[in-house]
Amino acid sequence: MRALILSISLLSLGGCVSTTAKMMPMGKNPTLPAIQQQTTTQRMLQSLPAAERLVPVAVYNFSDQTGQFRASETGQTLSRAVSQGGTSILMKALQDAGRRNWFTVLERENLSNLLNERQIIREMRERYLGETKVNPEALPSLLFAGVILSGGVVGYDTSTMTGGAGAGFLGISARTEYRQDTVTVALRAVSVRTGEVLAQVTTTKSIASYAVGGGAFRYVGFKQLLEAETGMTTNEPDQVALQQAIEKAVYALIMEGAEQQLWAFSDAKRGSELLASYRDEREGKVTPEQVREATKRAEKRQKKQKKQAKQEPARRVEAKPSANATPAQPNLAAVQQVPLRSVQTVAATELAPSAPRNPATGKSEPAFRPGN
Repeated sequence: MRALILSISLLSLGGCVSTTAKMMPMGKNPTLPAIQQQTTTQRMLQSLPAAERLVPVAVYNFSDQTGQFRASETGQTLSRAVSQGGTSILMKALQDAGRRNWFTVLERENLSNLLNERQIIREMRERYLGETKVNPEALPSLLFAGVILSGGVVGYDTSTMTGGAGAGFLGISARTEYRQDTVTVALRAVSVRTGEVLAQVTTTKSIASYAVGGGAFRYVGFKQLLEAETGMTTNEPDQVALQQAIEKAVYALIMEGAEQQLWAFSDAKRGSELLASYRDEREGKVTPEQVREATKRAEKRQKKQKKQAKQEPARRVEAKPSANATPAQPNLAAVQQVPLRSVQTVAATELAPSAPRNPATGKSEPAFRPGN
């Protein structure tokens, strides 16, 4: 009976490791393929206001520049420590910016394949249609980019932070371990016209791994030895961490370009609020965790406002003219609901302590001045 109680306690310890992880026998209840859920940085990119004018950009290569191989318990393997699909992740992040309202992404990674297909089209039209010159309507010229985006994964540091704890009593023990890795991404924008490096940013993302386990080793009776062990390990996917680092780099590059007046937001007011929040985060006044919490609060507030707007439709209240009303007094028109602000704008408003106030007027000074 005592052995049964100890076994149940150890299994319950392993089941409390993670509420999201599920232990199931191999071959039973296989998981189905699913669409990857949006990350916090991806939603931040999508909520950006549109650009004043689309920026055509080209990405030739965004590779792993660390040259590191994945380490295992038995030694180093031939598998790379970082995903080699950085170019594809960067192109998706560029399209997510403002929901395709910031960049016109041009294919350059497989440019030779594109040129080969266009050559095949020319030969087929020349053979079957007798065209000596290419019809520009059938095969227009390729778009050219004004900005080239380059960079890559410049760092992957393993075991930047390790730790753990354990305890045991009367042959029953429990332990926990923690490890943290860090991936670093660099992204720069280069002018095609002059070759000048317009802006460059660097972002980092930590990759956490947790392990919890327990065991028992004791005699429960005469010549009866109980030995049990359980545990579970949770590893943050490296690919998701790399994706978040690249998305944050794209977000930072947009803000750096807006600060240097390389491009501008179509909504200048919202753009100045986001730029002020980005400056605070860059200077260390606001942590990324605070930005995330502010974004969550803004999302909840916006959902609540939308729900109230559906329950209470806008009503037009006509004001009755007063007998003592003079022509100088305006006649009130309809009273309508104020349109909701976006989540990113509300979050940026909450985290904008850097905007000083003018003591003479009592109003906030603009967060951005030309020439800063």
